[in-house]
Amino acid sequence: MSPLDRFAGLYDFELDDFQRRACSSLAAGRGVLVAAPTGSGKTLVGEFAVHLALEQGAKCFYTTPIKALSNQKFADFTLRYGPEKVGLLTGDNTINGEAPVVVMTTEVLRNMLYAGSSTLSGLRFVVMDEVHYLADRSRGAVWEEVIIHLPESVSVVSLSATVSNAEEFGDWLSTVRGENDTVVEERRPVPLFQHVMAGSRLYDLFADDGGDGERGGDPVSVNPQLARVARDDWQQRRTRDSRGRSGYTRRTGPRLVPSRIDVVDRLDDAALLPAIMFIFSRAGCDAAVQQCLNANLRLTTTPERREITAYAEERASVLADDDLDVLGYPQWLEALGRGISSHHAGMLPVFKECVEELFARGQVKMVFATETLALGINMPARSVVIDRLSKWNGETHADITPGEYTQLTGRAGRRGIDVEGHAVVLWAPGFDPKSVAGLASTRTYPLRSSFRPSYNMAVNLVRQVGRNPARELLESSFAQFQADRAVVGLARQVHKAEVALEGYADAMTCDRGDFTQYAELRRALSDREASVAKSLRTDRR
Repeated sequence: MSPLDRFAGLYDFELDDFQRRACSSLAAGRGVLVAAPTGSGKTLVGEFAVHLALEQGAKCFYTTPIKALSNQKFADFTLRYGPEKVGLLTGDNTINGEAPVVVMTTEVLRNMLYAGSSTLSGLRFVVMDEVHYLADRSRGAVWEEVIIHLPESVSVVSLSATVSNAEEFGDWLSTVRGENDTVVEERRPVPLFQHVMAGSRLYDLFADDGGDGERGGDPVSVNPQLARVARDDWQQRRTRDSRGRSGYTRRTGPRLVPSRIDVVDRLDDAALLPAIMFIFSRAGCDAAVQQCLNANLRLTTTPERREITAYAEERASVLADDDLDVLGYPQWLEALGRGISSHHAGMLPVFKECVEELFARGQVKMVFATETLALGINMPARSVVIDRLSKWNGETHADITPGEYTQLTGRAGRRGIDVEGHAVVLWAPGFDPKSVAGLASTRTYPLRSSFRPSYNMAVNLVRQVGRNPARELLESSFAQFQADRAVVGLARQVHKAEVALEGYADAMTCDRGDFTQYAELRRALSDREASVAKSLRTDRR
């Protein structure tokens, strides 16, 4: 039996074709890039790398962009392979760092490479989960540094969301890493339906929405009912502050911006729970939970409430009572018992892990979360709600990109549980259904490098490998690869223009003389006439 067959036997479902192709490449000793939609099961390929490392008596590092995802993968692997074989290295925790399988954040691996850590000895596989994060302006360069600096003997498993230039990225990986296969899967295992919530009503975003982008006809054909609501709202906003002759303010029509309570009630009525609502601030997430408590909202039965409370109390028992009071434990436990919680980086890890486990069980029905939850954490939901389509990017409030929208809504639809997933965008002042439809119908987006060499990077490289090798490494970046391809394209255009000019020169030759010489004489004559005219004007003055 092959390693792949033994690995497949660990699961109670058949592996998809793209999973088998990617795993086969890995078993053959090649690196692999897997570009697939969120929730399609690409993480399984990374798990196969772990399986291969243990079978071969080698090491595998599993890297993630955030600590929460590292903690979750550490728990999963520990459950499967035992605590003696799995380690964890993050900024917060160091557990069994010399184990054959170590889960870590990408920055930890980068620092190991620069320091020449002995932990790298025997390393055979590196899994880079959420590798499309290399487009991130603040941290993306770390992914490229790791890919470039890893020893040639290491096979890299790159797991990415669906990007339109996956082949280009795969070509770069082959250039810097050697043999590397690219496996692209564009089909979502669970169809995704797009909606807009205005007031207390859910509207389909697209006309004849077939789920997962199957619209029939125009890819951005907006639901006519929704377009009518937007048109009426625009007309009412134009006259909202105007006054009639008698001085009275005109009526503004129905309230279209739904409250968080409206959203939860509507999703519950439509059987669209469990759901995640993405709110782009920690304070906003906590405020949403408090609003649900103030409204006396309950989403759980009495038996569920007892199970939730017992589990939460057991997990929190490691903390002192005085600490629990300071951390707002009573309010958190009350909301959790009602099936409601927040999830963000400001929460205590014990609280977050408790929410994740209860949500996976289906006992917590509604989670208000920041976007870090979209980065691979295994918390799939039946529905995803986006509170607003703009966020603070560190410099200004900007609209979310198609890639971010796809990443957020990709949480909707639990494979093997739901037959369909639902994405809901909340109405906001100035809402434009057509622009939202364009955002939602952009299924792929290009991956652009954010690699910018820094002084720290250059000094580390020169110290470690010397000046010339350091320069060669910097020139191996994906950013340079893309720039070089652009230069090649420009050179090709210049060459075509030169060939065309040569053709024009041949066409200008005739038995009555040299047209090029004639054109030069005409140009010289025009220049002389202009010069004389200018001199005459000067003399007149």
